Amino acid sequence: MKINGFKAYDIRGKLGEDLTPETVYLIGRAYARWLLPQTVVVGGDIRTSSATLKCALANGLRDEGVDVLDIGLCGTEEIYFATDHLQVGGGIMVTASHNPIDYNGMKLVREGARPISGDTGLLEIQKIAENTVFPAIDNNARGSYRRVSCSDAYIDHLLTYVDKSKLKPLKIVVNSGNGTAGPVLDALQSHLPFEFIKVNHEPDGTFPNGIPNPLLPENRHHTTDAVRAHGADFGIAWDGDFDRCFLFDESGEFIEGYYIVGLLAEAFLRKHPGEKIIHDPRLIWNTESVCKQFGGQPIQSKCGHAFIKQVMREQDAVYGGEMSAHHYFRDFFYCDSGMIPWLLIAELISAAGESLSTMVKARISQFPCSGEINRQVDDAPRLLAELKNHYLPESESVDEADGLSMTFDGWRFNLRSSNTEPVVRLNVEATNPTLMTDKTSELLAWLV
Repeated sequence: MKINGFKAYDIRGKLGEDLTPETVYLIGRAYARWLLPQTVVVGGDIRTSSATLKCALANGLRDEGVDVLDIGLCGTEEIYFATDHLQVGGGIMVTASHNPIDYNGMKLVREGARPISGDTGLLEIQKIAENTVFPAIDNNARGSYRRVSCSDAYIDHLLTYVDKSKLKPLKIVVNSGNGTAGPVLDALQSHLPFEFIKVNHEPDGTFPNGIPNPLLPENRHHTTDAVRAHGADFGIAWDGDFDRCFLFDESGEFIEGYYIVGLLAEAFLRKHPGEKIIHDPRLIWNTESVCKQFGGQPIQSKCGHAFIKQVMREQDAVYGGEMSAHHYFRDFFYCDSGMIPWLLIAELISAAGESLSTMVKARISQFPCSGEINRQVDDAPRLLAELKNHYLPESESVDEADGLSMTFDGWRFNLRSSNTEPVVRLNVEATNPTLMTDKTSELLAWLV
């Protein structure tokens, strides 16, 4: 039986085609058989299909003799936290994050919130699920099921990243996108001096205000409008499972995640000079410049949370960031969090007495970038080969560790195939806006 939806670092697919309760049940049994955990923690996002799929997953785990702890409605990082906090053998989050409403999926970790990706077990789990004839259920050997909550401990952990005595009474727009960030913000609010302007706050699996994906420009106006209407100090928007947060300055302008990576790298290096900072290959010059200025060590990793986390652990890096708004922290089990970044930014604004736009203005001017541009192409490998041959005579360096990165006098680009969607992703950066715009247009002519 073929089971679709297995990606490079998670499981994601269309309901009724790639994912059904039956296939998710088999994946649960296969995960248990591959990892052999005694106890696994599970949770799910607000999608209308998540509860049913989580139940099927739990049954699969239990039928392999695994005890299941269900933390209920949650974000992906709450599964990471619970897996380590409860000292269990693994964790599974049922979520499709920012994918269309007729999709769902799963993110799998093992003990200590270590990710399970295609390189570290996901493909083996797929083979077991597809090829194993599982034995009949022995009710006496079934695992147990129990609902638990780690919410208070999780909130306490988040608050360790900031010095509350330094926080000022900022006005902040928080847009949960009707995903699962809302309950966490409600729990945090009583501990912080901030005034929250809540937008699309209540979890709602029908997503009445659109799929929460602030990376798409058409999805940003709710946050921008609220920042301007309320005169907020800054704004935040999350995707559905809030493992990514997106920031807007005091005028409601969206700030590319690339510059937030540099800002957070600077914040950590001011406190921990000499530490290692992990970044992805799409846009690099600003992060490298920050590391050079503040005595850090920039280290490049392939894109994707499983790859970044692996390099974070290998290098014992204090912080890692992707321009796609995934931010990783050594003290958060080397995992990504959508809550820790904005808390740190709020502390930076409070301490500096500067606006968010002021804090990133010089970096944006010094290292202008195109932002990520996605295009569907017929033959991505052929396209990358042709681009490499065309630009090779004038290039200063070529890096094919993750897609194609080429550096020239005053500009560079990265073009890579997506691991989750049938598109290529282009990023261009340069030493001045005109050159960046010209080279972006030049490259886009190839992406047809």
